[in-house]
Amino acid sequence: MAIFGSYLGKDRTLMGEAVNVGVLDTFVAFTAGLIIFPACSAYGVEAGSGPSLVFVTLPNIFNNLPGGRIWGSLFFVFMSFAALSTVFAVFENIVACLRDLTGWSRKKTCLITCVGLMALSMPCVLGFTVLSNVKIMGLSIMDFEDFLVNNILLPVGSLIFVIFCVSKKGWGWKNFTAEANTGKGMKVQNWMRIYMTYVLPVIIAIVFVIGLYNFFNS
Repeated sequence: MAIFGSYLGKDRTLMGEAVNVGVLDTFVAFTAGLIIFPACSAYGVEAGSGPSLVFVTLPNIFNNLPGGRIWGSLFFVFMSFAALSTVFAVFENIVACLRDLTGWSRKKTCLITCVGLMALSMPCVLGFTVLSNVKIMGLSIMDFEDFLVNNILLPVGSLIFVIFCVSKKGWGWKNFTAEANTGKGMKVQNWMRIYMTYVLPVIIAIVFVIGLYNFFNS
């Protein structure tokens, strides 16, 4: 949302598009849950097993389904498209940041970023094969990276974003609303300032603490 929002035209408001993305994302996640949870329950497998659910548990479920190889193949093909679109978004974020900091050409930045991305991805790629015995805090490499992103980077990053938008030492409320409300669509209202300044940061902090508590007590 951050990188695509920066390329969004001035004809649509950021608030409206953010709501659309949130609603669609939640709908897809809910629909996926209606499929995953009954399947896991039917075969007696753990639905909350993290990344291993996709690469270990679900293939075993597909093996027991009629036409499982076809459905399994389609599942991983579609997941590859989803992963590729995510990589594009993350990749563009890194490219845009490096270009702003260094002034490099897009071609040079993409080449350097691509090499770095491939190198940093190798531990995760090999996490279920030659590096399967490597454990970090008792987790496989992919599970540890999943914990790092979902339980630390995302909530902390969200907290920084919120504070930056509403703080006078950051972007500031007036500048934030002026940019977010440009164009047609749902707009940020002034009554939201109290919520975004005092309530939302506390909610994010609570989510962060609960995530760490659940992890270290699981």
